[in-house]
Amino acid sequence: DGVLNEDILAEGLHKLGHSAPGVEYVYLHLSLSVSISKEQQCKKCSSAQRFPLFKQQIVDLSCVSHMPYLLELNASYNELTTYFAFKPPKNLKEVDFSHNQIPKMQDLSAYQSLTKLLLDFNNIEEIRGLEKCHSLTHLSLSHNRLLAVRGLENLPIRILNLSSNQIEKINGLDSLKTLQNLDLSRNKITSLEGLEDHNILEVINLENNQIAELHELEHIKDLPLLRVLNLLKNPLKEQTDYWLSVIFMLLQLTELDLQKISVEEKVAAVNKYHPPPEVVAAEDHLTHVVYSMLQPLRVFDSTLPTLDSPYPMLVLVGPVACGKRELAFKICRQFNNFFR
Repeated sequence: DGVLNEDILAEGLHKLGHSAPGVEYVYLHLSLSVSISKEQQCKKCSSAQRFPLFKQQIVDLSCVSHMPYLLELNASYNELTTYFAFKPPKNLKEVDFSHNQIPKMQDLSAYQSLTKLLLDFNNIEEIRGLEKCHSLTHLSLSHNRLLAVRGLENLPIRILNLSSNQIEKINGLDSLKTLQNLDLSRNKITSLEGLEDHNILEVINLENNQIAELHELEHIKDLPLLRVLNLLKNPLKEQTDYWLSVIFMLLQLTELDLQKISVEEKVAAVNKYHPPPEVVAAEDHLTHVVYSMLQPLRVFDSTLPTLDSPYPMLVLVGPVACGKRELAFKICRQFNNFFR
């Protein structure tokens, strides 16, 4: 009937462990099939550290104010129009507000322990209120209404997901020196300018954007730890020799467009666009061999000897500096009718 009673509460508590002060044993996780509404009910769960509330059609989270030791809160798939509308727990670290109806972000200065914030599938138009979140390492705002990247200055973010928005330029990331994984897929981006100097960036997802020129890769070619790049559904995919060109420009990659890059493909890319001298010599030799095979294999009449014009040949053999050169010149001078 949707009413929380003692039996439902008892069934929802699990994972026995030490309380936050460490003086007693308590149940740390609380999972409920109905939402908590009364203050008295909330106080019974004050020691909870993990509290999933997803898919319960809730519109109010005031009950969380009575859980001061909460570490994880999952309020996804509900009907929330505001978030963090509760007294901040002391060490709240991970929060999931995805799949709600939140129109805007608010000041989160009181939540400085926050490390992970998920706000996917909402109606947010601007990133704001994160200036004091000095522990935030994972931020996800996919499927919102963002037009630009701003409000992230000097945050320790390692994982940033801004996919499925309306972003046209990559800016506002300059100060994110700890960024490792960036997802900007399904936006309206035309240039990679703004990704320079992210020396520990490992993964970039730019699928389904509007990048049309290969020279845009110049902005990321010097990223030393870049290993995974996704450019599927971009216009530059239609360019001739796209695959080998990208591999040659970004030899540090191990995966391109969701496919592993083999060592043979990297060698082929280098041999095509910047071959070493031995490869050039081998190709030249092959060219000459093929060309010679196309020539007629016969001795021309003009080179054959006759009784009137003999065609003698003399080979002088000996060690170095024994006088072969002088002897050859002397023979040519004295027998100039026969030797040249």
